Parts: sequence; C-alpha cells; structure tokens
Amino acid sequence: MTITLIPLPYAEAALQPHISAETLKLHHGAHHKGYVEKTNDATSGTELAGQPLEAIIRAAEKDGNAALFNSAAQTWNHGFYWHSLTPDSAAPGVNLEAAIIGNFGSLENCTKALAAAADDHFGSGWAWLVSEGGTISVITTHDAGSPVTGTAVPLLTIDVWEHAYYLDTKNHRPDYVTAVIENCLNWSFADENFARATCWVYPA
Repeated sequence: MTITLIPLPYAEAALQPHISAETLKLHHGAHHKGYVEKTNDATSGTELAGQPLEAIIRAAEKDGNAALFNSAAQTWNHGFYWHSLTPDSAAPGVNLEAAIIGNFGSLENCTKALAAAADDHFGSGWAWLVSEGGTISVITTHDAGSPVTGTAVPLLTIDVWEHAYYLDTKNHRPDYVTAVIENCLNWSFADENFARATCWVYPA
C-alpha cells in the first residue's frame, strides 16, 4: 500500500472567490502531490512501506528523520486542511458549540483567537483548533509540525504557508485568513472530529 494523493472533497473552483481555483490547483496538484511522492520514495523498500501515514509520521519523528517527517506530516496536514474547508460553511453543532462557549465565551471569540494565531504566526506553518479532554484551544505548529504526534485532537486547521494564499492575496495573509474563517470553515468536519475524540485518519 502506498500513500495516495487524496482528491479534493469539492471542485477546484468551489471555494471562489475566497480561494481561487488556480490556488487550489497548484496547492493540491503540485505541493500536496509532491509531499505524497516524497513520502512514498522515502519509505519504499523500508519497514515503513505499507504502513498508515500516521505511523510513518510518528516513526519519522521518533527516529529524527526530518526529511521523511516533513514530507509525511505535510501530506497528512494537507489532507486534513482540504477537509477543514467547504463551500457550504454552517455553524458548529450543539455539542461542539457548547464546548467552544465554555472555553472561549462565544464562537466569535474562538474564531478571533484562531484568526490571531494564523495572522501572527511567524513564517510557515499551521493554525489549529484542537480539543483535549473536552477543552477547546487554539495552537500553531511551525513548518510541517502536526498534532498527529501529540495528544490533542485536531478539529480544524488553516494553512499559513505562503503557497496557500499568495496567488490570491499576495503578502496579505490576514485577508486570506479572514476569508477562510468567515466563509469556508467546515464546522461539520470539526463536529465529527470532536465527537470521535481521536485523530482523523488519512484515507488509504
């Protein structure tokens, strides 16, 4: 079993005008595809060949294999990111919303915290909404850093690598972040992750 480039869960133009079809085509078809290929190349003929992506990520971190970790974690992060977006954004479900209100006071405060984390993150990386023991929080990871190697359950993520937004908003990352948070967050996906209370598994 090799790691596959999972398809986008919507058409390339589905998130316009917030994220262009050109950006999604390049982001998914070049960047994500490249990470998948590098992961398969690095694991071919090794004991990690055929292992689930999550196991590869954890093994690479444990072994200090930075090149494999970066490719594998970025493969997973991007798969999770595609599912964190939707052209049909709706409010979170009752249980998740109650948890958000319990930790942030309101959904608005939560999305403001997520936006601030994404806007202020220095350099490349990711802003995550996560749950741990029912507590909802916002974290960031640098470069290929991923919650896969931690204990928190990721609910949603925003990619803040420049390739996620530069064609659309140039160097104005906050414009991209605002557009995503106000129009594209997949709260139904977050509901599923919160209810399951375990880490999303990259599709085989």
